[in-house]
Amino acid sequence: MGIPIYQQIVTQVKERVASGQLHAGSQLPSIRQLASDADSNPNTVAKAFKILERDQVIVSKGFRGTFVQKSATDHLNQNMHSKVDKELQATIQKLKHIGAIDSEIRNSFNAIMKGLSSK
Repeated sequence: MGIPIYQQIVTQVKERVASGQLHAGSQLPSIRQLASDADSNPNTVAKAFKILERDQVIVSKGFRGTFVQKSATDHLNQNMHSKVDKELQATIQKLKHIGAIDSEIRNSFNAIMKGLSSK
């Protein structure tokens, strides 16, 4: 399985900021334009932009567009996936230590995620 398109976009933007191809204040193409250029779904690009905004690499200024943050280079190493993996691994180890089995952990996780997503 390959790297999801949204993650490829996140990586490419971060690499371009790191290399200086995109600098603070640079305007990014619109979600619609980038989706067209990348031959992908606008929702996929929107997901990438949401992650980049969360990681403080870009900032959306409404109808004026989306721009590279002034402090973007300070935030290029944000990697939520590794943080989540680390936290989940620690929690799973704690649960196994108290005797929980894989299926109990998996079922509880799925139930909690369903509950959170329905709120």
